Amino acid sequence: MLSFPNCKINLGLNILSKREDGFHNIATAFYPLHITDAIEIIPAHSNAVSINFTSSGLTIDGNMEDNICIKAYHLLKKYFPQLPAINMHLHKSIPLGAGLGGGSADGAFTLQLLTTKFKLNLSAEQLIQYALQLGSDCPFFIRNEPCFATSRGETLTPIGLDLSGYQIIIVHPGIHINTGWAFSQITPALPKRSIESIIRQPIATWRSDLVNDFEIPVFEKYPVIKEIKETLYQNGAVYAAMSGSGSSVFGIYAKGKLPAIPFPTGYFVRSVAL
Repeated sequence: MLSFPNCKINLGLNILSKREDGFHNIATAFYPLHITDAIEIIPAHSNAVSINFTSSGLTIDGNMEDNICIKAYHLLKKYFPQLPAINMHLHKSIPLGAGLGGGSADGAFTLQLLTTKFKLNLSAEQLIQYALQLGSDCPFFIRNEPCFATSRGETLTPIGLDLSGYQIIIVHPGIHINTGWAFSQITPALPKRSIESIIRQPIATWRSDLVNDFEIPVFEKYPVIKEIKETLYQNGAVYAAMSGSGSSVFGIYAKGKLPAIPFPTGYFVRSVAL
């Protein structure tokens, strides 16, 4: 069985408070984008180890045991011991450590694939609770529709945001932002206006009202990321911002107005219809 985990962008991101469990309460609007990885799961031979995992595409750093797809399998195996041994292959196309949620999507889609393939009969709400054990962004990919998100990101309210009249360009300069460092640079605070209300305004007003709290420290440490955002605005973006803790930056353009911008060789640059 084959599935195609997609990425997301954050339309605004506020860090509201530090939690007793060490995480942060946030407010953001998630918007899914059709830039995808690919995951295939097939049953293994009866005498095989629990999971045989392989990958292709972009290089995945770190120990294989820490891969979120493998963690997703073992998480469900703990609750459903009848889950059989599998072969799993991940083809990685979404940049890693880019603020696009590619890893979170891979974990969430693995849970869904296993549930469907082996008829575990889990509801969306049950999958969200399992997904939260994998990571704060994972529950969004169970819903996978425009949502306002609070708490750690798992409290999701669909917002019915329609950006079908626009196109988007994603630019990732290959800089890996350490999420722990990014959070350490933020003094949590309640914003003057909520993201939930701002995104209901005309998109032309977002430039002045919709902010990502991570931009100030990230732009200071990595000026090239700030330059990408400025370049997108100089080339006619209706709205541009960094996604998550970076380092991907996106620009939203009226359909048919997407410019050809000569970003440096080696940058990940993709355009997507919304």
